Amino acid sequence: MPSPADATIAVSIHGPAGVLDLVVPAGATSVDVAREYAKQAEAAGAVPGIPLLQTALGERLNAAVPLADAGVQPGDVLVATTGVHRPRRVTLLQAAKNAPESPALASMIATVAALAAVLAAWYAGRAGEETVRTVAVGILLACALVGVLPVGRHTRQRAAAAPAFAAAAAFAALYEPGVHLLPAILGAAGIAAAVVAGIGRALSAESDELGAVWIAAGLTVFACCSVPALMGWDARVAWTLLVFGSMMAARFAPSLAIDVPDEALLDLDRLAVTAWSARDAQRKGRRGRIVVAADAMERLVHRASRIVTGASAAILVTVAVASPLLLHTATIDLDRIGARCLVLFAGCSLLLAARSYRHAAARGLLRLGGLAALVSLAVHLVLGPGAELLDTFFYAVVALGAIALGAAVATGRGWRSVWWSRRAEVAESLCGSLAFASAVVAAGVFRRLWEMTS
Repeated sequence: MPSPADATIAVSIHGPAGVLDLVVPAGATSVDVAREYAKQAEAAGAVPGIPLLQTALGERLNAAVPLADAGVQPGDVLVATTGVHRPRRVTLLQAAKNAPESPALASMIATVAALAAVLAAWYAGRAGEETVRTVAVGILLACALVGVLPVGRHTRQRAAAAPAFAAAAAFAALYEPGVHLLPAILGAAGIAAAVVAGIGRALSAESDELGAVWIAAGLTVFACCSVPALMGWDARVAWTLLVFGSMMAARFAPSLAIDVPDEALLDLDRLAVTAWSARDAQRKGRRGRIVVAADAMERLVHRASRIVTGASAAILVTVAVASPLLLHTATIDLDRIGARCLVLFAGCSLLLAARSYRHAAARGLLRLGGLAALVSLAVHLVLGPGAELLDTFFYAVVALGAIALGAAVATGRGWRSVWWSRRAEVAESLCGSLAFASAVVAAGVFRRLWEMTS
């Protein structure tokens, strides 16, 4: 049953007779309140009759609707007037300024914009007209520089998408037909993204974790793609380094994200030292008591979440791009076997590494990366060289399906058990070791040594 306090509404009425504070029943209408206001203001002679009641924004209250149903809450301000004032028109720009911030929607829009920038760069690079390429490069570069400016709303989301526009601009400006030039072009795109991310990180007043991920990813792509190009090595060396590096990054990213700075720790033993206890010798083997503040822990969790999510997204993009390129450039039989094994073991390693991530978005991105590698391998086996192995591939898929079914049944009984965790850890380590051995073959090092000694 509602309490008496819930059955009344306290409102303030502004009108010609001044301000009047009333406590009225929740079922009272605007006519009842206006009649009471006119009765109490009748002595002043300021209200010739029963006035009309409006909200503070100028919306007229319906006389047949109770105040509680009309949306009037305790503490609201009503206006008593003899005329009806229309509410002030709000333009679209003003409504956008007054709208509350929505980081999730802004992140989705920034992701869609980054994908649109990549498609625009791909179209501009392959277009035959230089005018189209120049205009596209100018627009993409302008968007990248404007996105890192710390003005306006959703600066974090815009700064996270700005390096993608810079990479797209570099790709559109430098793209030339030919697979042998692709590593150098992607290396230039990586360093362009790192530079723009560095500018945004320098201009930002707050710590930008996604900017740090962009810088690390861009410099890694630049190093893996530029060194083979400068040394005159084959393009598959760059793709091998990117696939193997992405697999290893899935293991080291959480250790970087959970690093707690020393200034965030509070040693209670040192704070408890007084003039008398400072003279006593500290006993050895004493357990220290260290406390982390709640707000500092919350900031640390949010920071780690952004780092892990950004690193997982970078791993997904790198694996999805480098895996088909590695399979396409490995034309010699021995190198082709190594490339297929590397993509297979790297994809399985990413799928197994995703189980240790408790962050749902990062876990999903890593699983998508592993599935992207396996899908690239399946497409290559079906449509690439050696398509006569389709029957063998079919049987292998059936066997893997049976294994996946058994794993699914076991997962229903508890994947997080100690027994399954140990098996998954052994399988992940085995896939990593086999991927390292396959990388040597896929890059052509094993074949080159064989040719030198034979």
